Amino acid sequence: MAKWGEGDPRWIVEERPDATNVNNWHWSEKNANRWSQGKLQDLLNGLTVEGENGTAKIKEVNKCEGEAVVNNRKGKLIFFYDWQLELKWEGQSDKDSKLKCKGKISIPNLSEENGIEDIDIEPTVEESTDFAYNMKQLMFHQGKKLIRGKITEYISALKEEYSKGLILPKKDENEVKVVKPAAAPVKLTTHNQLAGAVKNMNIDTSSFESRQSLFCPINEAYKCFTDQRMLEAFTRGPVKLEAAPKGKFELFGGNIFGEFIELEENIKVKQYWQNKAWPSVARSIVELTFDEEPEGTTIILKHSGIPSSELEATKQGWDQYYWNPIKVTFGFGSFLTDVL
Repeated sequence: MAKWGEGDPRWIVEERPDATNVNNWHWSEKNANRWSQGKLQDLLNGLTVEGENGTAKIKEVNKCEGEAVVNNRKGKLIFFYDWQLELKWEGQSDKDSKLKCKGKISIPNLSEENGIEDIDIEPTVEESTDFAYNMKQLMFHQGKKLIRGKITEYISALKEEYSKGLILPKKDENEVKVVKPAAAPVKLTTHNQLAGAVKNMNIDTSSFESRQSLFCPINEAYKCFTDQRMLEAFTRGPVKLEAAPKGKFELFGGNIFGEFIELEENIKVKQYWQNKAWPSVARSIVELTFDEEPEGTTIILKHSGIPSSELEATKQGWDQYYWNPIKVTFGFGSFLTDVL
């Protein structure tokens, strides 16, 4: 834990006076599983859909499997939820008490990855009568809209209830302030233009190469730098990523950002790479090449254009914020590590 006054502004730019969670940087979380299960039960049980031919009513949430966790990283709240639901419903004619039916509704992908309209809500019915068919159609059209509304209520309640107490006040603050989004990175220019600008400003630059070997298939190693979910997993925070030439990326709350230059699947990743704390023109070049080995994958990192004053901190940053978390998070323990 960083002591008060000893934070490294190149990676962590603010501190807390009590040293419990420097700049809210460290991963803190609340488990919302039990609360979510109860909330979804309350919202969906008894939901009634009225139609011309009768009324359909959700009688029971008989399956609610998954998880919900709220995390704080660097003062930003991250909500993870992933649920698979199954609901039991019954239909009853308003005109003939003998006309009844039963069915189920499957919701397999209630998660933060899907927009509310992308969540699958699939009703089925046990009987094969005309009345049952009409009730199924009622659930398919009107029922789905009402269910989406209740899911929206759940998501809103989750964010409101579980945001309390996760973001701690910073130094000299008595109240929690709303964290503003990181400023948009300056538009990137070409490598030649950057090199010229750095030279004109008399910024002395350095470079280094290193080799890291991961105990995993080559496609998994490549995804550590091109797959948003894997990046979010080992960085423990939200990631902006467009893995394509000229596509932008942003990590660690905007402290690291850049643009992809070249991508060859399972072979090479080349990108402009910028630390927010560096001079605005001092964008460096990162090139990662991937080689398949009998025991896993070797990655050769070439990082050039680093301000010389930041060379050692950058080397340490790669170990602390990339390589070590990748190995720990995914179990890709290294079988070889050395500096060229």
